[in-house]
Amino acid sequence: MVSKYDIFEIVYKNKGPMKPKEVRANFKNVEYNTIHMALVSLQKIGLLVKTKYGFEVKSDKKSTLLYNLISYCLQNNINHNLLLDKNLIQFISHALQQGEITSKNSKLNSKTLQKYVSILSNYGLLLIISQKPLKVKVFYNSLIKNLLIFFDLNVFVKPDKIDYLPFIKKELTAFKSLREKNEAGYQLLVQKLEISFVHHSLSLEGNPITLPDTFKLLQHQITPANISTESLNEVLNYQKAILQMLTDNGRLTLQRILEYHRVSMNHRPNIAGLIRSGKVFIRGNPAFILAEPDEIELKLQALLEKYNLFFDKKKKSVNEIIEFAAYFHNEFQHIHPFEDGNSRTTRLLTFYILRSESILVLDLPFGLLDEYMNNTKNSLKRDDKQLSHNLQKVVFYNLITVNRKLRS
Repeated sequence: MVSKYDIFEIVYKNKGPMKPKEVRANFKNVEYNTIHMALVSLQKIGLLVKTKYGFEVKSDKKSTLLYNLISYCLQNNINHNLLLDKNLIQFISHALQQGEITSKNSKLNSKTLQKYVSILSNYGLLLIISQKPLKVKVFYNSLIKNLLIFFDLNVFVKPDKIDYLPFIKKELTAFKSLREKNEAGYQLLVQKLEISFVHHSLSLEGNPITLPDTFKLLQHQITPANISTESLNEVLNYQKAILQMLTDNGRLTLQRILEYHRVSMNHRPNIAGLIRSGKVFIRGNPAFILAEPDEIELKLQALLEKYNLFFDKKKKSVNEIIEFAAYFHNEFQHIHPFEDGNSRTTRLLTFYILRSESILVLDLPFGLLDEYMNNTKNSLKRDDKQLSHNLQKVVFYNLITVNRKLRS
């Protein structure tokens, strides 16, 4: 069913007035009256204006914000029509202020609450902490922020102080049992989630390929149009490195780190797998201090010595594992041993460390990408504790997602 927001997108992209019949030509089997009524509705709420030449977009911040929201959703395979619902966004606003939402404090009937939880969890925007009793947490990111702004709602986020470790331990136990019963189903999930991770990780580095096109490229070898060869090769090579990581096991070594970087950056053979000899900077964040070229070798050696002590320790708690993964992530990213491709390699290595200790992690959920970036490359001050808390949510989300699928 065509919505007024679908129609708005067509008019916005046209960059000029359109008559109802011209808009209708973009949709199959849609009545003229449906198109006209939607255009009039958009005019009434101030998103379109009507002239003698037809309907056109009102040139203001709100219209631009709406178009950017729709485009962002399409790039990330999100149905914008589900999110562009003021009642849903009011629920999100309430959830962010509460910190955690339960059946008792949601202010919704059970059917509506379940509907909203389903929508948000399907897109990685909500974490189901427990089903019985229902307890959920909405993630805050730029998409949620802009939806709140669009619907003129206050943006207030209660700090997250939840300890996710008890939930992680419970879900890890369940995961081991579920995987034993359905290894084939688990491997299918791995294939899907590793592609999602390719997109999420590279989108943080500015790769323009959308999530739907990433799946088409990696699952069906369908090349998206109007994309540079370098962007395509970034995706293809990073998947190769991830697939190698998923099959590797044992101790992490400098040779293995260089190999992961070489594979993932194979489209740039002059730097792939090679330690940098010059200075580099984090664009947009001069506060993020990186190692000088002559410091890299000693800093990497010290980091790997700490890793070896961690690896050789016989008994490690879930908390110790996640805390060390956060430390390793931050330390490696601050060393920044390569000319380019450091952050994507850091994420791959962090996943390797967690997975080698039997901690399930396959993807960075969409709703946590902004929080992750704010705790790493965009941070003004290093905080391993905050990153560790972010990784707790990442791990818990992965476990909840995989376990739910294996049970179904």
